[in-house]
Parts: sequence; structure tokens; C-alpha cells
Amino acid sequence: MPNRTVFFISDGTGITAETFGRAILAQFETKFRQVRMPFMDSVDKAHQAVRQINHALVVDGKKPIVFTTLVNAEILQVIRDGCQGMLLDMFGTFVQPLEAELQATSNHRIGRFSDASKSKEYQSRIEAINFSLAHDDGQSNLDLEQSDVILVGVSRSGKTPTSLYLAMQYGLKASNYPLIPEDFERQHLPIVLKTHQSKLFGLTIQAERLSDIRKERRPNSIYASLENCRMEVREAESMMRRSGIRWLSTTTKSIEEIATTILQEIHPERLNFE
Repeated sequence: MPNRTVFFISDGTGITAETFGRAILAQFETKFRQVRMPFMDSVDKAHQAVRQINHALVVDGKKPIVFTTLVNAEILQVIRDGCQGMLLDMFGTFVQPLEAELQATSNHRIGRFSDASKSKEYQSRIEAINFSLAHDDGQSNLDLEQSDVILVGVSRSGKTPTSLYLAMQYGLKASNYPLIPEDFERQHLPIVLKTHQSKLFGLTIQAERLSDIRKERRPNSIYASLENCRMEVREAESMMRRSGIRWLSTTTKSIEEIATTILQEIHPERLNFE
């Protein structure tokens, strides 16, 4: 059982604090009890947080670990002065040295999503998510030329979650198309995809893993049988090779790893880090 508490405190959503903190904690075998404290936007809330952190010290008998991305100096000072945990101020660690190096003052913006209505990046991501949903699983071929990347592969090989991750994380318009028995019979990609060759990226998966995934959806079906899965994977990979499509196996890879590999290969023109 977890015997040490970790707090993620932010005056925004806390996504940055939690993502960064989890990446660091993943380097250790220790199990942690995690407490999220987003939208810490008042001194009163800060005092409440201090009491909760210090109570965790009493209960656990060990110092809590506190990851924070607080921007408000007054609220951060309350946490600094009062909490008896190990405080890791990520913005202070990185922003202050950058201010010195760049000889510029940061804007102290609260959260990635602050004033979302005026953020071009945010609106682009919303547009990309809507586009990816509309072009999921080959639902629509309209405006396919607007796609930044088009994923192809057999059903349940990871196309949909990867498409949505690319849209949500990077604002990319990702379409995906399932390769089906009719495509294997024709022995070539659908005509509609051939004109977008440079945007195509294939996903494959081990047949055994694919069968397990499909059985959760349709148990005791031909669709989920190992024999059928082996046939589909074999035919799909052969088609990708003949078509010169870049592809990878998703069997042991996370969505983040798949997306990163795709970005390295495709180099979408609209991708930026502004």
C-alpha cells in the first residue's frame, strides 16, 4: 500500500504539475498516494492546502512531496511558509533562471488554458479534435486533403486513440482509415488514399494481441479469432510494404511513443510550439 503522499498544486488545471511530477516519480519503485489540488486561486485555499499537507505528514509519518506550478506569489508564499512537506516549485526552478538568462520577465500566465477564447493554439486544437472525430474509422473522405496525417491499419490496432492524442496534444488534424477484407482482396490501398501518400502512416500489431483486444469487443467471433487476425495483419503489412507506407507495431508501445514516432516521420507542416 502507498505510504507516502504526493500533492500536485496549481492555480490552473494542474496538468503540468501532475505530468511533470509523475514523470519524475516513475523513476522510483515507491508507491505514492496522489492528491490533486487544481485552481488554487486564493490565500484561504492555500491555508487549507497547508493543513491537508501537514495532516498527511502526521498520518504517513513521512514528509509529503509537493509538486507545484503556482504562479501567484502570495499563494505560493503561504505554501512555502506553512507546509512541512518537500516542496518542488517547478516554475521557480525553471522560470527564474530563464528570466536571468533571457534578461526578460515572464508573463506569469496562469495555466496553459488561460483565456482560452483568445488563444489561437487552443482554438486550433478544438478544430483538430472535431476534424479527427469526423474522420475516424473512415467515416468521411470529405476534406481529406486537410489532414496532417492519415493513419491506416487493421481494426483495433490503435488508430483512433492515436488520432485523438495527436489532435488534443498537438492540434493536428488526424484522419484514420481501417483496412478491411475488401481492401485485401483488391491488394491495394483505396484510391482515395493514394493521392495523399506523403501523409499516410501505418499501424500494425501482433496477431495474438489483436485477437485478445477484439475478444473483449466480440467474443467467439470470426472477427476476433486468432486465424483471422493473423490473416489481416499479414495482408495489411504486405499492403503497406507494397505501397511504401511507413509503419510501426503498436503491440508494446504507448500512445505517446506511437505519436512521437509518427511526428518524426511525417513532419506535419502546421506543427509548431508557439
